[in-house]
Amino acid sequence: MRGFYKQLNIEERRKIECWLNAKVPVREMARVLKRSKATLYRELKRNYFVAESLPKYAGYYGAAAQLKADNRRARQRKLIKHPELAIRVIERLKHGWTPEQIGNRMVHERAPMRVCQETIYRYVYPKEGMAQELWWYLPEHRKSRRPRRARKRLPAKFVCDVSILSRPVRASRNAHTRLPTKPYTLDQLHDARYG
Repeated sequence: MRGFYKQLNIEERRKIECWLNAKVPVREMARVLKRSKATLYRELKRNYFVAESLPKYAGYYGAAAQLKADNRRARQRKLIKHPELAIRVIERLKHGWTPEQIGNRMVHERAPMRVCQETIYRYVYPKEGMAQELWWYLPEHRKSRRPRRARKRLPAKFVCDVSILSRPVRASRNAHTRLPTKPYTLDQLHDARYG
């Protein structure tokens, strides 16, 4: 199921809660919601409420699941939560820095608030960055991001050369004959070469 993915919303989560209470199979829920059953199993695993102090209240609650999901998304959106950090990142992007350079520079400067390159890319490409046209300041000026796993592998920077150990014997002999067998002074070498 590659392609466009849409997060579960509060209505879907409430339906899941009702169906779980009615003991509807997950496969049937997935069919009605037109979602993958793996999505629903992941949702139930992530947002199932369990407290040792309140064992009889253990279960899946749609509203609580929505709050947890919103908190997870907010944690991932560091540049939206901290506008002063976003201003610094955008300023450096506009000066021609790449997201890799910005992230590594923040680590080098030991900045108290820092972001990695992936966070910057995730800020540039959704609607917040698209409204500001931040993609234009990236090195390749791509309006949409290539999928991470679809990127081409780069060829090796150094072609495997022949090792010196596998040199032909003739080349090794020639190298030895060129070297003087006894110590010479520079004058003697010059005289021997030019007569």
